[in-house]
Amino acid sequence: MVERRALLAGLAMTGPAMAGGPDAFGFSFDAIEGGPLPLAQFRGRVLMIVNTASFCGYTPQYAALQRLHDRYEARGLTVIGVPSNDFDQESTDAGKIREFCDGMFGIAFPITALNHVRGAGAHPFFAWAARQAGPVGWNFHKYLVRRNGTRVEGFSSRTDPESPQVIQAVEAALDAGA
Repeated sequence: MVERRALLAGLAMTGPAMAGGPDAFGFSFDAIEGGPLPLAQFRGRVLMIVNTASFCGYTPQYAALQRLHDRYEARGLTVIGVPSNDFDQESTDAGKIREFCDGMFGIAFPITALNHVRGAGAHPFFAWAARQAGPVGWNFHKYLVRRNGTRVEGFSSRTDPESPQVIQAVEAALDAGA
């Protein structure tokens, strides 16, 4: 177990932002429950990575994100929620965030620990994705990562996760293979 944790911790240090590589699967987050959440474990899947917040006007999008995850998980989509307090609308207590997500929305997709998603302190994935598809403008900004980890498409907070635009992009990513 110790060797596995050391290996997974090393993944966070060898991500694209550190090594200059173009692959989203080199990044790692910490899971909200603790321990590493390396994106490498999702290699070959389409990812929708969303910065989330519990006390935002867009918070009801959690329900749509869960439905999207349920609808397309078997075809290869994984939604990942990344709580952020960059806009002062999130708790700083991981337990309260998890309790809110479970109690209010029944969230079953992976959720990371609290992260910065913009500015100089942004998590390396978000800095990389911003260079690929534009910066996070507010909570519930969505990044759709293709199966190969190199193509990223961004969707603003205003774009509902079940909008025709997002559904079309998800289906195209799932159908495209690598």
